[in-house]
Amino acid sequence: MFKRRGLFLVVLSLSMGGFAAWAANSWVQQRLGLADEADVPTDTVVVAAMDIPYGTKVSARHLRMLALPEGTASPRAFRERADVEDMVATINIMSGDILTRDRFAEHSEGSTLAALVSEAMRAVTIRVDDVVGVAGFLLPGNRVDVLATRMDNQSRRAITETILKNLKVLAVDQTASTQDSDPVIVRAVTLEMTPSQSETMVKAKSEGTIQLTLRNPMETRELAEVLPPPAPAPVARVAPRRRAPVVETDTSITIIRGTKVNSTKPQT
Repeated sequence: MFKRRGLFLVVLSLSMGGFAAWAANSWVQQRLGLADEADVPTDTVVVAAMDIPYGTKVSARHLRMLALPEGTASPRAFRERADVEDMVATINIMSGDILTRDRFAEHSEGSTLAALVSEAMRAVTIRVDDVVGVAGFLLPGNRVDVLATRMDNQSRRAITETILKNLKVLAVDQTASTQDSDPVIVRAVTLEMTPSQSETMVKAKSEGTIQLTLRNPMETRELAEVLPPPAPAPVARVAPRRRAPVVETDTSITIIRGTKVNSTKPQT
């Protein structure tokens, strides 16, 4: 009889403990405002499953889906894998980033480089060496200025001036993307520029030599050019005036008194 009563008390204690735990859990959920996940509306977006370098054509292996609470994702985010596949990344994208339309360019046919050229812009390739190519430190996505050197026909002296500024490097040699920042000597660099700038580039290349200068990517304003001080104006030398020689003239005065004639000089 005592064994049955002890077993009954044990079962009753466990039941009351389980009920107390359930009641406490319900109270905590109500206080924190937690709701069942099934009741929360979600929005599924496409995110990067791995790093996508600049100029890379997106394939299925680069993508995965992620469910977010409704209203938290950007309206420009991709909702379907098919919408972003076969597009070209215009910037470096990190793994886990939500993919948005302003980070990719359409690509239909031809090379992926054509998709990286902005609207109304042109891609121009120039031949470089280890000096012109900034010792191999040029990489896709960098910004450069172009210096041109030509010979002045009148003074027969070399003149160097900056003809183009803040040009984007689209590719080096035949590579439009790279994950390595080590310097690599290249033979050609492809730059993005307007049609008028491309004419200026080709003309400067035919008239003399060109040199690329690497810009800081964070530099957003142009530096004020410091002009050299003007050359001093030539001083005209005035020849001293020569005094006219003094010519002694005869200034004698003739005095006639009747029949007498006298000559005299005035006293000075």
